[in-house]
Amino acid sequence: MQDRIPARQIRAVHTDTTITVYQAYPREIAGPALAAGTFVAPFKRERMTWIKPSFRWMAYRCGWGQKPGQEQVLALDLTRDGFAWALEHAALSHYDAKFHASQQAWRTEVRTSPVRIQWDPERDLYHRPLPHRSLQIGLSGEAVDRYADSWITGIRDVTPAMHAIRGHLAAGRVAEAERLLPGETVYPLTPELAASIGADVSH
Repeated sequence: MQDRIPARQIRAVHTDTTITVYQAYPREIAGPALAAGTFVAPFKRERMTWIKPSFRWMAYRCGWGQKPGQEQVLALDLTRDGFAWALEHAALSHYDAKFHASQQAWRTEVRTSPVRIQWDPERDLYHRPLPHRSLQIGLSGEAVDRYADSWITGIRDVTPAMHAIRGHLAAGRVAEAERLLPGETVYPLTPELAASIGADVSH
């Protein structure tokens, strides 16, 4: 079944107006963000911030909320318009001859774009790499300002779910762990937008 999934496809929790992404932070950043409904100090806007639509990739990255500095995991609902802006203003993190006329063209794109796109192997519940990829989006400069000021419509703390899933897995209760996973489905992209970020067009 896994080999039928396109290599590069956005899968996420989404509605007609929003898409959910994940980030993990220390409590001193996550707590004020939860209280304010967006990122506030000590969150630093001058740093690149990475958002991830895949819950399982976030779980892999933060070790189910166990890694230092990533103890609190947030689910953030973004406007689809904001998410589209991010994709439209993105550059791929790595040169790919299929999408760039030259390495110089790619370097120029990276230098002038406020958003980075990175495709990393998706992970199963045991953090093992899968054949298909998961999207990461790095926001910097104008993109971070837009993210914090206008894209975020809601923030939830999903750390308890991360810990619960980890506990189920440790006890061998795989079915119970799977039931706690959010229901992520294919996020629709136009052929033009899919091509610009190196995604496979979904049918």
